[in-house]
Amino acid sequence: MQENRVKSGVFATGGAEAIRLRGFDIHPGLLNADAQAALVEELRGVTKAAPLFSPVTPYGKPMRVRMTSMGKFGWFSDRSGYRYEGKHPSGVDWPPIPELVLTLWRDLTELERTPDCCLLNFYDSNARMGMHQDRDEADFSYPVVSISLGDSALFRIGNETRGGKTESIWLNSGDVVVMGGAARLTYHGVDRIRAGSSTLLPKGGRINLTLRVVT
Repeated sequence: MQENRVKSGVFATGGAEAIRLRGFDIHPGLLNADAQAALVEELRGVTKAAPLFSPVTPYGKPMRVRMTSMGKFGWFSDRSGYRYEGKHPSGVDWPPIPELVLTLWRDLTELERTPDCCLLNFYDSNARMGMHQDRDEADFSYPVVSISLGDSALFRIGNETRGGKTESIWLNSGDVVVMGGAARLTYHGVDRIRAGSSTLLPKGGRINLTLRVVT
């Protein structure tokens, strides 16, 4: 266990203990209600400028989440493969990453380098994410930081290779996960969404933000 400490004080919620699970640092409730609401308001502007879209996998199968991105690059998938692109599918630039999110990154990682991409995945009550690695980046020494907003998600953590025993934990609105070090390439996924578990998003659902250094 370790204590949650965010240096800026913007997100601190009273010293809740962080959980280490298979190398993942899980910070329960790190974003308080006011910070969550402020971030959702900023994300409304993001999705207006760069609307959510539904990508397909390289095998032609539609993904169950809708997504968009912020930053210099956005994550993208189609029959040509998984990759980062410099523009939204509509041709517009990706919106900038909100300062609230960058503050959280700096405080948790203590890195001077800031992320090139903040991927936004939206899960409705039927969406899930299969077990996968985040490995489309150039340098795996940088962590991935994940922020949960809205309905709770059953998060599954596996191993550095496919298969084997896994462990799961519910991620709730305001929880933040840091995947770094030996856990950077650990397989992980989302098995299901607990519909109605949060009132943060008026129409329900879950937003997951993942911050990555791409180049």
